[in-house]
Amino acid sequence: MATRLQRSISEPIRQDLSWHDIWRGPDKGLIYCWEKGRMKRVDQPEDAACAERGELIALVWKGGVRKKLKAETVRGTLNYLATWQGIRGEDLDIDMEGERVIICSKFKQAIVFSAGLIWEAEQE
Repeated sequence: MATRLQRSISEPIRQDLSWHDIWRGPDKGLIYCWEKGRMKRVDQPEDAACAERGELIALVWKGGVRKKLKAETVRGTLNYLATWQGIRGEDLDIDMEGERVIICSKFKQAIVFSAGLIWEAEQE
């Protein structure tokens, strides 16, 4: 797999993909997570506005912040990062080998997103 996973926001959302195509492809479901974020942006504009302000909103993936934690940094999944980029209306841009630190604008909590934390679907 390429080191960097990128996809333009102008790309259409893919349709009629099988479970295997979504989760077992080379992107391990990250494009799908990003596309779900793009759909959530339309369905939940309040969440989209918070994400645009830099808030790491609560999502189904680990990486959102509900309050300031005692730990200085917390780890989040790349699935969260992909969904968050989608809900913000951004291009998908994930470094599959490095890490990215984002500080939640609301709680000032640092979250580290890295390839070490990616959800891998179990076998069908």
